[in-house]
Amino acid sequence: MIVDILIHAGWIIPVEPPFDTVKDHTLVIHDGRIIDLLPTRLAKQRYKGTTVETLENHVLLPGLINSHTHAAMSLMRGIADDLPLMDWLQHHIWPLEQQWMSEEFVKDGTDLAIAEMLRGGTTCFNDMYFFPDITAQQAEQAGIRATVGLIVIDFPSVWAKDSDEYLQKGLILTEQLRDSSLCSTAFAPHAPYTVSDAPLQKIASYAKELHCPVHIHVHETQHEIEQAMEQTGKRPLQRLQELGLVNKSLVAVHATQLTDAEITLLAKAGAHIVHCPESNLKLASGFCPVAKCLDAGINVALGTDGAASNNDLDMFGEMRTAALLGKAVANDASAVSAMTALRMATINGAKALGLADEIGSLRIGKAADVIAIDLSTLETQPLYCPVSQIVYAASRRQVTDVWVAGRRLLQNRQLTTVDLTELMPRIAAWQQRLAEK
Repeated sequence: MIVDILIHAGWIIPVEPPFDTVKDHTLVIHDGRIIDLLPTRLAKQRYKGTTVETLENHVLLPGLINSHTHAAMSLMRGIADDLPLMDWLQHHIWPLEQQWMSEEFVKDGTDLAIAEMLRGGTTCFNDMYFFPDITAQQAEQAGIRATVGLIVIDFPSVWAKDSDEYLQKGLILTEQLRDSSLCSTAFAPHAPYTVSDAPLQKIASYAKELHCPVHIHVHETQHEIEQAMEQTGKRPLQRLQELGLVNKSLVAVHATQLTDAEITLLAKAGAHIVHCPESNLKLASGFCPVAKCLDAGINVALGTDGAASNNDLDMFGEMRTAALLGKAVANDASAVSAMTALRMATINGAKALGLADEIGSLRIGKAADVIAIDLSTLETQPLYCPVSQIVYAASRRQVTDVWVAGRRLLQNRQLTTVDLTELMPRIAAWQQRLAEK
């Protein structure tokens, strides 16, 4: 049988089914989808590939899923570092956004983020920012997969004047992307402290009607909890529950301030959590009790947050930090294993975004979103367990090749759909503008 692509690899980690690693296997791709995964000796007998890749020193993984980003904020990487969250937001980030936010800002910042993510093995990102139509446009142009957040806040911006306009623009974009093979949408109310009850109730209704995720910062800091108690007498999660938002559509980002009762509530509701360990550490926001959440049956995915508060979009770093921090918080060295961290960065992200039937594992029938990691480098030798090496030792710089829906977006470390010689002068121009503050 003649097929589009054969990738003969030293190792393949499918993530699903639950076996960890297969050695000397081949991934068979046709029409952008995985049609077989079998031993290489059999693949060479059964298939002929229009393109054949032999990657004997590489491991193949499903593309990583960055489940929480503010992609365009890459332009503010390194601005106002080492400050608490609300100081950082109110006195530095929000004023810069008010001054500079535009379609051009989002276009250029998103292009920078996409280039960084592709070179780091991320094939899908879940975004929350202004001008989500531009984010979707740039994602489709680059060939990366994206869930674009339909941002809602109570405050006016250059994108919308009030919550009703945010919602209406979001609904229009959802319809425009209905037939997109790469981009989907999620409602993205910024946080309980920036969105009032009426728009949150509307979002709950729309999300149920459209079967759409609701992507929101929840219980990010102790200050958020204290402020909510002072203003409403309720913890934010209780308020969201009363408004009809705590259900299987909820994608709760950060969740560093959870009681045992709230963990039980999220588990029973089938809600999802996105853990952003490095951003939480940098902003001293607190620690998500990942092991407790996983033990309760909550689907926990992994995200970087924006590069302005991280300061990178490196999912390899997040996996390592999530595993190490999870052990320390639980006081248990077995609490968040390497394989658990890898699942958080792949299939768990797909589940949170409602895309688990399409991406997140190298299962026959799924889209061919695949990355190849060179494990022959000094830093990952000797090699005993590929999963452990990926999470605890490997670098994103060892990602050599990336495919999304069978389309090659990174080839031997070179981007194929993003022109860096054209992009970098645009970024330099923004650096000059933002530095003038």
